[in-house]
Amino acid sequence: MLTVHHLGRSQSERIVWLCEELGIPYELQHHTRDAQTMLSPPGLRALHPIGSAPVITDGDVLLAESGAIMEYVIARHGGGRLSLPPGHADYPHYLYWLHFANGSLQPAMGRRMLIGRLQVPADNPVRRMAEERLDRALRVLDARLAGTTWLAGEEFTAADIMMGFPLTTMRHFAPLDLGPYPHILAYLQRIAARPAYRRAMAKGDPGMELLLT
Repeated sequence: MLTVHHLGRSQSERIVWLCEELGIPYELQHHTRDAQTMLSPPGLRALHPIGSAPVITDGDVLLAESGAIMEYVIARHGGGRLSLPPGHADYPHYLYWLHFANGSLQPAMGRRMLIGRLQVPADNPVRRMAEERLDRALRVLDARLAGTTWLAGEEFTAADIMMGFPLTTMRHFAPLDLGPYPHILAYLQRIAARPAYRRAMAKGDPGMELLLT
């Protein structure tokens, strides 16, 4: 049985959402953050040396990293659904946006969050650079969504599942006004309308406010 080890308010929501979209059987194992540090509890750290979520077990397989898990689950349990094959016209877009969330957007959000917590002055050149890089990433994303329904094209894919976390739940830790990016906001409403997304969030983080605006 595929077991998803889920830490509340974390990237592991992607794997729960993926399983719901694919309609595959899985067991959901909840882990709770340390009340003081807000970090992973000892049980999750003992499961995998990296000490963060998501982690899955699948028979003898133990795997971390949300992107790797997404590809594994799609290939092993999803019959390739929610991915695009290399011969598909939108395959390059699929690959790019599949990796954009963790490769570009989340690092930019994380830098901005840390600089803010360190109370770096607004006129500091490092802070200005961090703000500019985040805005650039969001404008690239907004421009893409101005001309297409989903990130890879007109077909919903795993790239959209990867993108959901930084645009929604991560904003609980790194507040971000998406008002200047209307196409991202419209995209979030399309995500909100997906029954599998709603089921996943209700199972993984019941009661959490969904930051979809």
